[in-house]
Amino acid sequence: MKVNNHIGQTPLFAKHLLAKHFYTNAKGGIRMFAIMGAAIAFMAGQIPAFSQDSNSANENAANINQETDNPTQTPAIPYPADLADVETIDAILTALYDVISGPANEARDWDRFYSLFVDGARLIPQAQDSATGVSVLSPTAYVERAEPFFLENGFFETEIGRKIDRFGNIVQVFSAYESRNSLDDPKPFARGINSIQLQYHNDRWWVVTIFWQGESQSLPIPPDYIGQ
Repeated sequence: MKVNNHIGQTPLFAKHLLAKHFYTNAKGGIRMFAIMGAAIAFMAGQIPAFSQDSNSANENAANINQETDNPTQTPAIPYPADLADVETIDAILTALYDVISGPANEARDWDRFYSLFVDGARLIPQAQDSATGVSVLSPTAYVERAEPFFLENGFFETEIGRKIDRFGNIVQVFSAYESRNSLDDPKPFARGINSIQLQYHNDRWWVVTIFWQGESQSLPIPPDYIGQ
């Protein structure tokens, strides 16, 4: 992991983090981190990110990211966060990947998911076949699209490398990810990069944006983004 600090006299507040995306497909669908997943996930993205796999389950997951409905707002009522999830950069990244990952038929802890995001946050899978090239989702819209997929299919998104740039209370993370249907799968069905923007406020870290694109044969993840 490489961390570039450009904070002048502002002290560095914390460390950093984790495991779609979201989830995304070969065209850059959901993932999140694969929140994304669904595949923005979406995150997918990986916050979830869904991939290039040709089986129907993964193709359906990718479709979640391709739609461009107007995003709904994050729930107005704040969701209390576990301090262990948000006290460092590493903690919030780890929580982000962990909360969207799990076996089929296992409900995700969406209250925990919502607690990671600032009000007005966005999850954005890159979508070449859309008019704008992106699909903009609120955390709520991401959940609505990803949850049915997660209930029917196993989805595990893990971080395989990270680069961090920081200025004061704002952080940009390029987080490389892999997506699998099972932790035992020898190869991932998708890989990509989550571009995650964080802010430090009120003694904790918040996710502001997750913007991701899936890897393809013509666009492999650069080696220096893996294993850092």
